[in-house]
Amino acid sequence: MERKILVVAAHPDDEVLGCGGTIAKLSRVRGGGAEVYLLILGEGMTSRYEKREKGMQSMELKKLKSNINAAVKILGIKKTFVHDFPDNRFDSVALLDIVKVVERVKSEVKPDVIYTHHRGDLNIDHRATYDAVLTACRPIQGETVREIYSFEVLSSTEWNYPNSFSPNAYVDISESIDKKIAAMKAYKSELKDWPHPRSGKAIEVLAQQRGCEVGLEYAEAFELIRKIDE
Repeated sequence: MERKILVVAAHPDDEVLGCGGTIAKLSRVRGGGAEVYLLILGEGMTSRYEKREKGMQSMELKKLKSNINAAVKILGIKKTFVHDFPDNRFDSVALLDIVKVVERVKSEVKPDVIYTHHRGDLNIDHRATYDAVLTACRPIQGETVREIYSFEVLSSTEWNYPNSFSPNAYVDISESIDKKIAAMKAYKSELKDWPHPRSGKAIEVLAQQRGCEVGLEYAEAFELIRKIDE
């Protein structure tokens, strides 16, 4: 039976940094055995400007949406849902409002597996996303989600103190690391120069480090939050 995977990300590019190699590996579009869907909760742009009204950066937001389309095509994502919660201000929104967006998409997709942010990230939007996902996926009768994983995002997970990300699950991305880096390059405004954590080299270095931890060339690491075996 074909699995359905839903990736829930706070911002555009978090899906690439967190599990881009895994998406490209598992996507049926890329020859894998799963349908992969993406929910991006935040608009991911306005916090960079002194005046944070979305209308003032409409051109930049249009470019960012174009970048999203390019990235998901590279990774092989079947369908993308994009919401517009305010960038770096998810704490200004009632958690219930975020939960309802996750529930609505989850109800449409009916995923078996969800990948989302780590509870200990420095970025407040990431933490709110984690809380919303766990709330939306309460293990009650009839819940379709059988597995939930947290991923790490460079320049957020490792910047918090103490860094509480403790991976206990790994995916070999030796054959899909190039897709991960190519998808990140699609986000032209987000890719930085080395030694910034969001540089192409830093992405590769982290994948090598995670691979070394489990005897692989390249890997992505996750925290398994919950798994329910039939």
